[in-house]
Amino acid sequence: MSNSQHLDYEPYVDLHNAETVAYGVYAAPGTYDDTYRPAYEAYEAQEGYEPYGTYEAHETYVAPPPETLVLPEPIQLTEPPFPRQAAGQTAGRAARRRRTRSAERPESTMRRLLPQALVVAFLAGGTTAFVAEDKAVELTVDGAPRTLHTFADDVGELLAEEGVRVGAHDVVAPGPGTELTSGDEIAVRYGRPVRLTLDGQRHEMWTTGRTVEEALRQLGVRAEGAYMSVSRSQRIGRAGLALDVRTERAVTVMADGRARTVRTNAATVREAVEAAGITLRGEDTTSVAPGSFPRDGQTVTVLRITGTQEVREEPIPFAVRRTDDPSLFKGTEVVEQAGQPGLRRDTYSLRSVNGVRQRPKRIRSEIVREPREQVVKVGTKPLPMPVHGADGLDWQSLAHCESGGRPNAVDPSGTYGGLYQFDTHTWQSLGGSGRPQDASATEQTLRAKKLYVRRGASPWPHCGTRLHG
Repeated sequence: MSNSQHLDYEPYVDLHNAETVAYGVYAAPGTYDDTYRPAYEAYEAQEGYEPYGTYEAHETYVAPPPETLVLPEPIQLTEPPFPRQAAGQTAGRAARRRRTRSAERPESTMRRLLPQALVVAFLAGGTTAFVAEDKAVELTVDGAPRTLHTFADDVGELLAEEGVRVGAHDVVAPGPGTELTSGDEIAVRYGRPVRLTLDGQRHEMWTTGRTVEEALRQLGVRAEGAYMSVSRSQRIGRAGLALDVRTERAVTVMADGRARTVRTNAATVREAVEAAGITLRGEDTTSVAPGSFPRDGQTVTVLRITGTQEVREEPIPFAVRRTDDPSLFKGTEVVEQAGQPGLRRDTYSLRSVNGVRQRPKRIRSEIVREPREQVVKVGTKPLPMPVHGADGLDWQSLAHCESGGRPNAVDPSGTYGGLYQFDTHTWQSLGGSGRPQDASATEQTLRAKKLYVRRGASPWPHCGTRLHG
């Protein structure tokens, strides 16, 4: 077909690239190219078409409600809808179209334009509702802000959409139940555990501060002049942080007759004393333990200590053990093993505190010699019957003459012993055991009476006359 051939159909319109009318704006017919063409006009344009009567409107068109309105699917025209007509038929077809349009009533024209207006109105209203539901908000999570567009109704729904999980120690502002509007700002701050040792006291706490300085501010800890184990600008991760803080305190130190008040963040009383310019020497100490934590407003007294040591030796008494001996008469006690006292050596500290002498304090004790116990035999043998012929004599005068009245007396030669100066052979022949000087006075007198019965006063040639006064 040549380019000069006349086309008898409407020019082709690309619906996808046509100008789009803005949402909510209705353009009156004639202000833009109307691409709508009823199907009957195509038939009218055919050769030999004659209209069949005149259409009369009998009822008024009522548009369905918006929720039931179904829009027709758009049709893409890629070829002319009808075959091309010969150039000679164009004039007749155009004339018939003008006659047909002039014969149309206003009701017919309105009925054709009303659906188009409804479609435009529906699209404009839906877009307005869509835009109204969309909200532009700013969400800041742990200091990182971002702007979002959301259809969420409240803060909690927004956080769920964004995958932001919060726990009991996290802070959300405004709260999760707060209704969202466009332009809102939502902040989420995660909680972090802090193991805080404050002035010697340990605390387990939570904070939403991201740095040590923010955490101290939240926890109400006075940081001015305080000692901190880490820098104030140190960031706190989600896993938390261990922090040691010693606040500045006022401590008064009394030393050498003067009072000094210092402000310090020392960890011990000893450090506070040194901060006051006081040196502890030798045995010097303080009124409170030097290693204890100094409290705010506390008064510490320095004790200047001078002193020496003294060693003293003291005896340790020996014990006496008594054993029964059936070979000895009752009332007779014989020392089988003589006791010996022990010796203890004690070391005492003699101190003066601030010039005042203190009571000696034993600081060390050692045993130089252990004591040895004394063993004594105690007689349990019944006393013999009285000795006839000897009971009425003055045995006390004889004993005084022989030994001075001492039961354990021994002569210088060591041969004779006891009250009556028996020799060992004579003593044992009379029934005695051991030595006479070890026996009791009663037993010695009994043996002396027996000797008198046997031999009279001859065994005592110098003192025997005392028996008869």
